[in-house]
Amino acid sequence: MILSVSDIDKSFNEVPVLKKVSFHIEDNEKAAIVGINGAGKTTLLRIIMGELSADNGVIALSRDKTVGYLSQHEAVSAEKTIYDELLSVKQDIIDLERQIRSVELQMKSASEETLNHLMDSYATLTHAFESGGGYAYKSEVTGVLKGLGFAPEEFTRTVSTLSGGQKTRVALGKLLLLKPDLIILDEPTNHLDMASIAWLENYLRVYKGAVIIVSHDRYFLDRISTKIIELDNTKATVFRGNYSDYAAKKEQLRAAQYNAYLKQQLDIRHQEEVIEKLKSFNREKSIRRAESREKLLNRTQLIEKPTEIRSDMHLKLEPRYESGNDVLHAEGLSKAFGPLTLFEHLSFEIKKGEHVAIIGDNGTGKTTILKMINELLTPDAGTIRLGANVEIGYYDQEHHVLHQEKTLFEEISDSYPELNNTQIRNTLAAFLFTGEDVFKQISVLSGGERGRVSLAKLMLSKANFLILDEPTNHLDIISKEILEDALNAYTGTVLYVSHDRYFINRTASRILELDRKALTNYLGNYDYYLEKKAAQQAPDRESEAISTDRPARSAPAGTSSATDAPNNNGAGADNKQDWLARKEQQAAQRRKENELQKCEERIEQLEKRMEEIDALMASPEICTDVARLQELSRERAADDDELSTLYEKWEQLSE
Repeated sequence: MILSVSDIDKSFNEVPVLKKVSFHIEDNEKAAIVGINGAGKTTLLRIIMGELSADNGVIALSRDKTVGYLSQHEAVSAEKTIYDELLSVKQDIIDLERQIRSVELQMKSASEETLNHLMDSYATLTHAFESGGGYAYKSEVTGVLKGLGFAPEEFTRTVSTLSGGQKTRVALGKLLLLKPDLIILDEPTNHLDMASIAWLENYLRVYKGAVIIVSHDRYFLDRISTKIIELDNTKATVFRGNYSDYAAKKEQLRAAQYNAYLKQQLDIRHQEEVIEKLKSFNREKSIRRAESREKLLNRTQLIEKPTEIRSDMHLKLEPRYESGNDVLHAEGLSKAFGPLTLFEHLSFEIKKGEHVAIIGDNGTGKTTILKMINELLTPDAGTIRLGANVEIGYYDQEHHVLHQEKTLFEEISDSYPELNNTQIRNTLAAFLFTGEDVFKQISVLSGGERGRVSLAKLMLSKANFLILDEPTNHLDIISKEILEDALNAYTGTVLYVSHDRYFINRTASRILELDRKALTNYLGNYDYYLEKKAAQQAPDRESEAISTDRPARSAPAGTSSATDAPNNNGAGADNKQDWLARKEQQAAQRRKENELQKCEERIEQLEKRMEEIDALMASPEICTDVARLQELSRERAADDDELSTLYEKWEQLSE
């Protein structure tokens, strides 16, 4: 065991944040701490690091073990270059190398007696140099920098000239190179693009040390974590496995606890009714029995009702009216900013009902495409054409659609003047803004709160074409899941940019990858995209990268294209087989859905008929007719047998 956390309590202004929080971390274990915003995750990390004192409890780190901590807002500030800043972590190796060079020089002119001493010293130094990775430290520094998204030409940039996010990446690089026995990371993926996150995942998975992570990136947690520590309602619960294992187990436990809670509540109500009835008899014996039951009831340990955390925020996206089948047509788009060309000759289409995700590295122009569709930027070349009856709802990651000087109430009322005061308050309450909160200015809200206001406006827009730029930024895991469910139920069309791979996996029916100034089309979610990328990178496979003069073309949601790199002069045999397999799968799914519907209709008919038979058998004119009663009884028995079979069949089809 490397770390023990025992019975930690912490309150702020007498409001408890953590109560009796206990868990331990084993050597080489990868643990994630999860919970809604405000659950106390960062507070707990700061207590572990000694930056905050706990009100009660003990933090114990094993002797001679080292800890490295990266907070979510940590950054470096130095006049060194990026490369030299990371190289400073290897100062002990650099010092050893200098000593080795110094001994080598002394050995050239040393006497025989001195030479023996120098050779012993040289052997000791070179052994320490080799053990510390001295022959690989420069390539290790370069590998970490590249993995975190720094191009070689950026290595010589001065750290002080970097953005806050870039400085945080430098701080993360230094921490990884230190290789402590326990790494503690608070939101490490916030300033990384997809490629850097994937690199960090692989780095941490094979890291020869323990890791504690706080993150809202569920895909990241799925790939790394072997233990989940959930903070909920001030308490900690430990789950084995990754995030998906935790989510499934959590739902099972919540359902079991809720059923136990309901059962206990029913029993309590029954006992109270019995007690009341005994008292109403107003006899000495009955009153004593009532008092005895009351004592037992008062000693009952009450089961807490599990929190319905997913019902806190209410988001329902519905289009006001349907668009035409052709929602968006973009042809030959090009955009440059000064000498920097983002992309050239991009072409793509969006059909009604599609959920399309645009992915790619930072700086490739994903947000630029969305802004051009919304007429916030003008393309240097090319055209963008919206289809018939298309109404856009736009979610901007920087929330420029919000007015900083307005209150929440004014933001909604000015944008939707047809709403009355009650409707505005109800809308804001659905997004967790109640009471005096509605009179807060937009400028004082946190990133997550602004995100919720933007989602509220998006819901009210009733648009049939949603364009979303990083919609999960600043949202906690529960809010992300609520948004995912709302988008999956949405009957309109969605085009979005996101780095959230779990979100993409749950909501995308098609992916457009923007890479090397061109688009590649993938007909599936993020896991499908990874499979196709892996196949493309195999040495015996041809690259399917789309060329800039052969633009990507779309297929509507629920349909397939013959290729994942469209317009490459025809589909290959493999892609044709994929297409045929998908069509057959869709046909089989439709057959099952039709069979399920027929099954449900027959069940309804039988249940209705059995009710009619029961009524007939109870009627005066039938109950004395023995022959008719026997006939109805036989019919009912046959219907009951058929119904049992249908219930079993319905369960199988529903699976």
